[in-house]
Amino acid sequence: MQREHLGSRLGFLLLSAGCAIGVGNVWKFPWMAGQYGGGAFVLVYLLFLLIIGVPVLTMEFAMGRAAQTSPLKMYGVLKPGSKWGWHGYVCLLGNVMLMMFYTTVAGWMLQYFVETACGKFTNLSGEAIDSVFPEMLSDPGKMIPYMAFIVVSGFAIISLGVQKGLERVTKWMMTALILLMWVLAIHSLFLEGGSEGLKFYLVPSLEKMEEAGYFNVIVGAMNQAFFTLSLGIGAMAIFGSYIGRARSLTGEAVRVCGLDTMVALCAGLIIFPACSAYNVDVNAGPALIFVTLPNVFNNLPLGRFWGSLFFLFMTFAAYSTILAVFENILSCVSELTGWNRKKSSIICCISIFLLSLPCLLGYNLWSNFHPIAGRDVLDSEDFLVSNIMLPLGSLIFVFFCTSRYGWGWDSFLKEANEGKGLKMAKWLRPYMAYVLPVIVLVIFVVGLWTFFFP
Repeated sequence: MQREHLGSRLGFLLLSAGCAIGVGNVWKFPWMAGQYGGGAFVLVYLLFLLIIGVPVLTMEFAMGRAAQTSPLKMYGVLKPGSKWGWHGYVCLLGNVMLMMFYTTVAGWMLQYFVETACGKFTNLSGEAIDSVFPEMLSDPGKMIPYMAFIVVSGFAIISLGVQKGLERVTKWMMTALILLMWVLAIHSLFLEGGSEGLKFYLVPSLEKMEEAGYFNVIVGAMNQAFFTLSLGIGAMAIFGSYIGRARSLTGEAVRVCGLDTMVALCAGLIIFPACSAYNVDVNAGPALIFVTLPNVFNNLPLGRFWGSLFFLFMTFAAYSTILAVFENILSCVSELTGWNRKKSSIICCISIFLLSLPCLLGYNLWSNFHPIAGRDVLDSEDFLVSNIMLPLGSLIFVFFCTSRYGWGWDSFLKEANEGKGLKMAKWLRPYMAYVLPVIVLVIFVVGLWTFFFP
């Protein structure tokens, strides 16, 4: 069967960027920047995105385009008869496990959008707004319909096909996301008293970096740059298999990283001036989105309108990742079983919904269930994906693309450099083969240490 391809290069860029753009950009990045010194953190983050994100992303794209198949069978095509293929199954498992908690978080975003638009937060006191999020977590009956809507609508779109479903919807949604982002950012920039927040966010300060701790800033930025692209589980390789050979892949990786970074930076432009204007502590951490910002919107003129737009933006960001990863799961399952797209969509939809329930119930009915190191279900699932599968998977991609025991540097370079655009230089091989693995191993070890010894 001939593999379906994307209808345009723009579709490829938006789909790949959509996979990268998610809650890591619009939720985690701003609060990490707040905790780790603002502008200094942003600068170090951009450096690591360039030296880690672009090379590994180029590798995933190249493997996918050369193999013209899902991550499940990718290794078998590129290195027939080898034992590398086991990692394809780990990639499928990683994508499934990512969706086991990501669908619940996307449901939170959607629920906050609906409740903000319906005026739930209007005229509430600060204490009452603070209690909304824990009340939501304690009520599975309210959360399940939102999570179910995310899962069912996602697979309904995917079932229509790559061009008719995934590409068409993602183009519209990513365009809307970028427009919403700029509207919200421009609005925040003109808030009275917002200039201090902007200065904190955009002007690097060694003093603030020292306050946060140099090591903490560097490690935090390194982790965020690595995890924002969801590298290591083949989530990006699938889109390489859907794109033609007119463009070289290093240039495409730079563009995808650029779009991903633009959204992350704009999330900060939305949040930090607002925090400054309303004297909100930028060190609020993960609560910044769900607890702090509803209080900010409540004090804004037309706050219900701006709050609704913000949580719609958050929903689109999360949903863009979900659609991309659902496509990856569906492609793997279809190739594994031989089922058609619609049958695979139905089976995958039911399976992902059921597998998402433990995370959702982990905050209420299963609140005493702490699978790993005393952490709840979401944190435990996130640990397995973010701290184990992503770094070790990326390490495997790097070894496969640079070692003579894998696909090899020459084969990778030929595929990556085919077409017009920015090329991967030959002289980068020592960095890619020896330095990059060390950086990834550091991320892996630090991730384990900080999880078990916070």
